[in-house]
Amino acid sequence: MSGATSTTASARRTAGRRYGFAEAARMEWRKLATLRSTFWIAAFIVAVMVGVATLVLSYYPAHWTHMSAWQRADFDPTNMGFAGLALAQLAIGVAGVLVMTAEYSSGSIRSSLAAIPDRRKLLAAKAVVLGGAALALGEMVCLASFLVSEYAVLHAPAPHASLGQPGVLRAVLLSGAYVGFAGLLGLGLGAIVRHTAGAIAALAGVLMALPLLLHLIPGGAGRQVANYLPMLIAENSLTAVKPVAGALSAWAGLALLAGYAAAALLAGGLLFARRDA
Repeated sequence: MSGATSTTASARRTAGRRYGFAEAARMEWRKLATLRSTFWIAAFIVAVMVGVATLVLSYYPAHWTHMSAWQRADFDPTNMGFAGLALAQLAIGVAGVLVMTAEYSSGSIRSSLAAIPDRRKLLAAKAVVLGGAALALGEMVCLASFLVSEYAVLHAPAPHASLGQPGVLRAVLLSGAYVGFAGLLGLGLGAIVRHTAGAIAALAGVLMALPLLLHLIPGGAGRQVANYLPMLIAENSLTAVKPVAGALSAWAGLALLAGYAAAALLAGGLLFARRDA
C-alpha cells in the first residue's frame, strides 16, 4: 500500500513539474540513444551504403574498355557511389516511425505526456533530436561511402570523382541531408498513423512503391510526376553531378524535400495535439 502511495506521489510530482524544451530534448536523446534498434539501424545504414556502393562500382574498372562511348560519357561516379541510398532511406525512415510509434505500443507515451503535457513541444523535441542525429549519421556515412567507392574501389581505366571537382562536394553533403529528411518524414508518418506496421507501410509506399508504379504508366507522364517524389529527387537531383533530363535542380529538390518533411510533421502535430490521440 505504501509502495502504491509513493508511486502515485512520484507521478504527481512528475506531472506537476514544467519541463522546458531543452529538458524535453535531453529526454528524447536518452530514449533514442538507449534503444537497441537505434544501433542496429545505424549499423545497417553504414553496411548498406558502403556495401552497395562497393558492389556496384566494382563492375566498372574491369569493364570500362568494353563500354560504349555514350555509356562512358553518361557515367557519373559520384551518383553511382550512393546506390545504397534507396535502402538507407527506408531504414532511417523506420527509425523515425519507431521514435513515435514505439511509445504507443509500449504504453510509455503516457509517461512522456505526464512529464511534457504540451504535445507540440514533445513532438518538436523528437523532431529536433531525430533530425539532428539522422543528419549527422547521414553526413558521416555518405562521406565514408564516397571515399571508399571513389578511392578504394574505382581505379584506372575507370575514372573516379574527387571532392574538388564541381558539384561533387554538394552531392555528398545533400545526400547526407536526404538521410535526415527521410528520418523526419518517418517521424511525421508515425505521428499521423500512430501504429508501427501501418506507418512503415505508408513510408515504403511513398519512398519505394509509388515511384515504381508511376514508371509503369505509359507515355512518360508517370516518370515526370515521379521526378517530384523523394527517391527520384535523391537519385536524379541531390546526388547527380551530371544533369539528368527532366530532373529538378539540386537546390529545388532539397527545398521540396524540406516541404514534404514539414508537411508530414505539421499534419502529425495537428493529430498528436488532439487529447484523444
